[in-house]
Amino acid sequence: MNLSQYMVIGRYIPGNSYIHLLDARSKLIFVFLYIFLVFLTNSILGYLILLSFIIIGILISKIPISYYVKGIMPIFLIILFTIILHLTTNKAGDLVFQWKWIEIYSQGIEQAVFITLRLLILVIIASMLTLTTSPIDLTMGLERILNPLKRVNLPIHELALMMSISLRFIPTLVDEADKIMKAQKARGANFETGPIHKRVINMIAIIIPLFISAFKRADELAIAMESRGYRGGEGRTRLRVSVFTWRDLLLLLIFSVLLITILSIRGL
Repeated sequence: MNLSQYMVIGRYIPGNSYIHLLDARSKLIFVFLYIFLVFLTNSILGYLILLSFIIIGILISKIPISYYVKGIMPIFLIILFTIILHLTTNKAGDLVFQWKWIEIYSQGIEQAVFITLRLLILVIIASMLTLTTSPIDLTMGLERILNPLKRVNLPIHELALMMSISLRFIPTLVDEADKIMKAQKARGANFETGPIHKRVINMIAIIIPLFISAFKRADELAIAMESRGYRGGEGRTRLRVSVFTWRDLLLLLIFSVLLITILSIRGL
């Protein structure tokens, strides 16, 4: 299995869609508030509305749906385990299905659907953010959002850069792990069959080289930044100065409508 093809979060696909052209600050704030709405929602209708907005966003972004599907694949087992857990342990509500010792209740089904939709929305919205926003724009946007914290002497630029680099390194490390795994398979290692302890030992042959590669890449990045005169955020200028446009105001209006809708449904 190719690990890298399923790692979407952290990758950026250039484009000129409405979502690509939004200010990074608008997208970051929207994503944080959208996540808040996801946890605020307490009904199937609310989750379906949130999911519908996500689907519209996918179409507007002009990024193939396959990228978002690949982003869901790494958490497929987590979703499946969560569904089984809620179906078999939640005994509230009416009995819907019974077979031998297995009993499924209506409340368990409802909770399983809630958690599944919640996880799907969170993964897709995070994937959309990184797929449509370059690491540089993410860093600048996050820095400008957190800029007021500089008054308490927090190194905002360095923190934003660190978070951006960490996010960007996720697909890089996954690619590296995939290459190491293929190299070990060529040497006879088996990661999919055999006793558990054998597979754990074989995984060590991936983890150790991966750690070494990560430290090596971090060292190379530090040397490259120093050679270009990087000394932190003080005195730095920007090639592009981002400004709010009508697109960002429209996004604010869309979120306001969405918030009112979710609150209305929650109050029903």
